[in-house]
Amino acid sequence: MAVKTITIDMEAYSLLAGKKGKGESFSQVIKRLVRQNGGSAASLRSSLKEICLDEDALSGVERAVTDREADYASAARVD
Repeated sequence: MAVKTITIDMEAYSLLAGKKGKGESFSQVIKRLVRQNGGSAASLRSSLKEICLDEDALSGVERAVTDREADYASAARVD
């Protein structure tokens, strides 16, 4: 399967992560949300604005991003 890398800001990531179900990939979340909301990117963006995350969820997202950044930094080292 072909893949495409995209860049999103932290707010968009947090909103998307809040919609992610157990065992669901981000690709699956995006497809589900786009289909539910009329199939347009504007509809997806609109639906993401309605999501509210509590402090625990935000802390979890922050930990995941920090861990991922640390993994990338260590993988990039050439000894």
